[in-house]
Amino acid sequence: MVHLSTIPDEDEVNSKLVEGVKKAHLQLVNDEDSFTTSVYGSKFAARDLPKHEMPEGEMPKEVAYRMIKDELSLDGNPMLNLASFVTTYMEEEAEKLMAESFSKNFIDYEEYPQSADIQNRCVSMIGRLFHAPVGVDSSAGAIGTSCVGSSEAIMLAVLAMKKRWKNKRLAEGKPTDKPNIVMSSAVQVCWEKAARYFEVEEKLVYCTEERYVIDPEETVALVDENTIGICAILGTTYTGEYEDVKAVNDLLTKKGLSTPIHVDAASGGFVAPFVMPDLEWDFRLEHVVSINVSGHKYGLVYPGVGWVVWRSAEYLPSELVFNINYLGADQASFTLNFSKGASQVIGQYYQLIRLGKHGYRAIMSNLTRVANYLSDSLEALGFIIMSKKNGEGLPLVAFRLTPQENRNYDEFALAHQLRVRGWVVPAYTMAPNTKNLKMLRVVVREDFTRSRCDNLITDIKLCQQVLDEMDRESIKKQEEFIHKHHTASGKATHNHPKYRKEKHSLQGKTGKTHAIC
Repeated sequence: MVHLSTIPDEDEVNSKLVEGVKKAHLQLVNDEDSFTTSVYGSKFAARDLPKHEMPEGEMPKEVAYRMIKDELSLDGNPMLNLASFVTTYMEEEAEKLMAESFSKNFIDYEEYPQSADIQNRCVSMIGRLFHAPVGVDSSAGAIGTSCVGSSEAIMLAVLAMKKRWKNKRLAEGKPTDKPNIVMSSAVQVCWEKAARYFEVEEKLVYCTEERYVIDPEETVALVDENTIGICAILGTTYTGEYEDVKAVNDLLTKKGLSTPIHVDAASGGFVAPFVMPDLEWDFRLEHVVSINVSGHKYGLVYPGVGWVVWRSAEYLPSELVFNINYLGADQASFTLNFSKGASQVIGQYYQLIRLGKHGYRAIMSNLTRVANYLSDSLEALGFIIMSKKNGEGLPLVAFRLTPQENRNYDEFALAHQLRVRGWVVPAYTMAPNTKNLKMLRVVVREDFTRSRCDNLITDIKLCQQVLDEMDRESIKKQEEFIHKHHTASGKATHNHPKYRKEKHSLQGKTGKTHAIC
């Protein structure tokens, strides 16, 4: 996700300096810097790094590297970031292949035909993993493309569903001004963006205190003649639970409806086929017309790469696809961006052939075992477990504190206390209609081993002990201090004042926390 940023004036830039420092100007050394000492003996080490305006002169490459590397050392440790699904580990060979492809513009098929062919291989492998129809006939056989991530993939899928619905309505002589899409109130924010950007009404299936996914009956009941499609999530961002795609599909069939289903398999698309291969959620179901999956989540590739696959060309209207001649090669393009590097696609291909189905199955099985162990351990500590076990959902653990009137802290206080220990364990306010239910979530990624899991459990116990010994006022003061000094959000400057406290999203309207993905 990118941020809108202001361009500060000189007063704002200088306002962050201590008053005494602003007035003190010492002239200690006036020698011409010939860069004969170490990086830290150069003139650049005694200056502020340029932050708002491009400098007039250059600096040696060694200095630029070290100065930026030192700045980045203030980032958190990705391996302790248990909030994100995004891959934080790849083998050195994969990293080397990706680095060697940094300079390749993936869109230039004429110059880099092998990179383009590698994308096609990935689409074929992923499509077959999802039981997609095969064949090169224009009316049969699945089609797909790589994307920057699942957000772009979802945008493309929504565009395709809307255009197909509109074409059908126009052919029938019916109005096309009120398209809607049915989806869970627990959707990732990119679904809200897609609906708003492409002017599609959101019809929400609300979660409850006991149910954190869509109810199939309620979902199908919301369908009307203006519904462009239904979104079903294979692994919600809050609890990791798989929505019952088959039940929705079967109800549509039973009621004689032809409404298409798009499956958001951003996280679950590389998990379910290996852990729950008999679970029917993909193209085995007749109403599933498109699926997206994130290569940079459980596809085990660094960000950002995603994939979207359609059942056949029938479900991707031709007027959305541009046939262009770019740098000497004819190509069909359906994308929101154009130029992009080939590295992530090559990284995906490496993982697919390096690991194979057996390798992915082994990794996902281990993640499931670690998630089960963490779930059992937290339950033993008295937490209420909200996520599924044994492969019935994503390898993550969603949990909350048991209701106690005499407890002085909540899930957010515990999350802040864990932050002091280095862990990023997010606390969330659940989706609307759950009575502001609070929860914590730990994502079990490839590099989260049983040993590190034990360290986390030990620190959770320690943090609870610290909080149990504090009164409510002390906890509040500590939370404010941690939020201000230990979290990036407490020091954030990238939120433009005009756009703060917006009221058009689910978070703005209801207080729901948009879960990190």
